[in-house]
Amino acid sequence: MLLKVFKNTVLFSIIIGISAVTFSCKNSVRQDPENTKHETLAVNDTSNTQQDTSEIDQTITVAANRTSQYLPLLKGKRVAVVANQTSVVFKAEGHTHLVDTLVSLDVNLKKVFAPEHGFRGTADAGELVKDGKDTKTGLALLSLHGRNKKPSKAQLEDVDIMIFDIQDVGVRFYTYISTLHHVMEACAEQNIPLIILDRPNPNGNYIDGPVLEKQHSSFLGMHPIPLVHGMTIGEYAKMINGESWLINGITCDITIIEMKNYNHNSTYSLAIRPSPNLPNDQSIVLYPSLGLFEGTNINAGRGTEFQFQRYGAPFLDKNHYSFNYTPVANFGSKHPKHKNETCYGVDLSEVNAERKFTLKYVIDAYNNATDKTKVFNTNNFTTHAGTATLQKQIEAGLSEAEIKATWTDGIESFKSTRHKYLIYN
Repeated sequence: MLLKVFKNTVLFSIIIGISAVTFSCKNSVRQDPENTKHETLAVNDTSNTQQDTSEIDQTITVAANRTSQYLPLLKGKRVAVVANQTSVVFKAEGHTHLVDTLVSLDVNLKKVFAPEHGFRGTADAGELVKDGKDTKTGLALLSLHGRNKKPSKAQLEDVDIMIFDIQDVGVRFYTYISTLHHVMEACAEQNIPLIILDRPNPNGNYIDGPVLEKQHSSFLGMHPIPLVHGMTIGEYAKMINGESWLINGITCDITIIEMKNYNHNSTYSLAIRPSPNLPNDQSIVLYPSLGLFEGTNINAGRGTEFQFQRYGAPFLDKNHYSFNYTPVANFGSKHPKHKNETCYGVDLSEVNAERKFTLKYVIDAYNNATDKTKVFNTNNFTTHAGTATLQKQIEAGLSEAEIKATWTDGIESFKSTRHKYLIYN
């Protein structure tokens, strides 16, 4: 059963704090939102052992669970971690945060760096994440979102080795891979080794979208890759090094702790929201396509309980659409587009969403806008698309097939490059 939408944001706020959830998919463990039974997980508790906390045969074992592979690398070292709410070690009953696991194993943990949305994953998209202290462990929390996107020399003075463990969703404008770049660069400059604990890419089975043009690089896309890149965090780190994308062509000393029983065709259900507005499998599958609405004036479900499972705006034709909704301030979206306004559009929460990228939703919204000048926030759309061409193609009335045909050469070139850095089939 796919992870269903939480009934309300209050309930979610409670659940994200206690989170007794597990993996689910063909090759992993399934969470039943109606109860807390764990169907097929067989994992040891790392709080009392330094052995692999590996799952049973044919289930995906995330790298964080393979403690025997990375604990020896931490012995006698001062350690920093780049982590958020998804950085967990799975157990027979629920999970333990990686930071809590390392503390329980007497690792000399000095500090935690937090990406967009913060250490506990409660900040809005783009919201400034502040430095602070973890109330549970007393560790310093340092933000990597806002003015300081890259660990400074001063912040790394008492660090001998760094760990990066964040769940990604495989889309270029999802900013965790930009955080990865900055962390690798900082570590390379200070000669600090980086351990990457790999996790599955839930959209890792395909590659699609326009390749980023260099002149449109930003924190929403730093490298010349398609919108959907089909790589895990570990594979992407190898590409950053191999393609000399760090400043002055420097390379980071990385050790990738690999997963077990994962391949790029594995379907994978995230047990924990990777960010506040990706609440379930449906939203994650639709995110590559509906994420483009972030560069428009059309609401993509923020301010509802169906984030990235619907789209609409007051200026879409209410005579064309039978569905409407009203965004309100809620968890993860304090100021949603068209707050408290009736939005007309499309509900995708119950469709059988395919694991692929499509332009049909953006094209549909543009074609059925009563005032087409209101659709695009041009600079922002270009930043998300990675090219100024896509908006022009949509406005010119090109079909999805015609637009996608213009991406073919770029995608094929990327696939050839990507192949050099793959870890999993």
